Amino acid sequence: MIDLYNDTELKSHLPSIKEDKFSDDQVLEEIRKLKNELANEVVILGHHYQQDDIIQFADITGDSLQLSREASKLSKPYVIFCGVHFMAETADMLTTDEQSVILPDLKAGCSMADMANRKEIDRCWNFLTSATSQKIVPITYINCAATLKSFVGENNGAICTSSNAKEVIQWAFKEGQKLLFFPDQHLGRNTCSELGISLDEMIVYNPSMLNGGVTKEQVEKAKVILWYGFCSVHQGFQAKQIDQIREEEPDRKIIVHPECSYEVFKKADLAGSTSYIINTIDQAPAGSKFAVGTEINLVNRLNKKYEDKSITSLSPYQCLCTTMYRVRPRWLLKSLQSIKEKKPINVIKVDKETTKYSLLALENMFKVTK
Repeated sequence: MIDLYNDTELKSHLPSIKEDKFSDDQVLEEIRKLKNELANEVVILGHHYQQDDIIQFADITGDSLQLSREASKLSKPYVIFCGVHFMAETADMLTTDEQSVILPDLKAGCSMADMANRKEIDRCWNFLTSATSQKIVPITYINCAATLKSFVGENNGAICTSSNAKEVIQWAFKEGQKLLFFPDQHLGRNTCSELGISLDEMIVYNPSMLNGGVTKEQVEKAKVILWYGFCSVHQGFQAKQIDQIREEEPDRKIIVHPECSYEVFKKADLAGSTSYIINTIDQAPAGSKFAVGTEINLVNRLNKKYEDKSITSLSPYQCLCTTMYRVRPRWLLKSLQSIKEKKPINVIKVDKETTKYSLLALENMFKVTK
């Protein structure tokens, strides 16, 4: 096993680059050469939050929903997923057994996804179902481990993304009377509030507390049980930042991702998924001004692309997805080299039982998504 965090060891596996001339530019050039050489074997997927040095090599760029759809259409034997672990798991479940999905850095995870595990979800489910006779439909945000997607499939629920959360939640309330939404409380709260569900009808289940810190009476009264999870990036945006921009630049539109807090979500002019943010800015007339509440790599990329518009981050601090940032050019290069050598590394594989039920949950998502 190659230690991908050891520059010396990595350099020893770059035979075309001399030790004393190893540079970032040479790494990029080597990626370019190998990508062309392996064009018939490899497709590279890149999430919008990746840095530009990675995105430039992506054959397909998108958010979670788009990349999920595209993964199911791929036929090349190797899929390099420049994203985080749960995304690569989803891609593996949507591709064939003959295809290999590779995550350039196995430590590229998601802090939100790590806020819920199968043992905690099972414990939560046992408590909730013992507290009420009403049917609870589980919905998981796609930002979670495959084992949690499987739980949802086993219990006749569905997966959602920030693009289709509203449609999936509407479907869930046709299937049952209550909703368990995890792991992101903010996406669940914001979306449900848009559908007319009051905050008084929502409770938060905290897995670190006995019975989630809620009573059976509260479960019986609630329509929505939200898991105590959140995105560390979108937690960085605050209502006071919106207030300041309103005061200083009243003509600048505030557009945010629905993983932001309820207060930020409600104060913003516009809110939606990554694709929604991109499309809104793309279609805006020249001279438009936006303060964007989402990951900084995407904000900077939009600012460079639309020179006729003014695009800034809502936060004065860099809201960077540090786990996504783990996918660096040198790790992408090593992934390509390993494929060339017919010894692919960091292959993500989900077991058949987990895949079976996860696909049921994904199918429920796809059938209700417009």
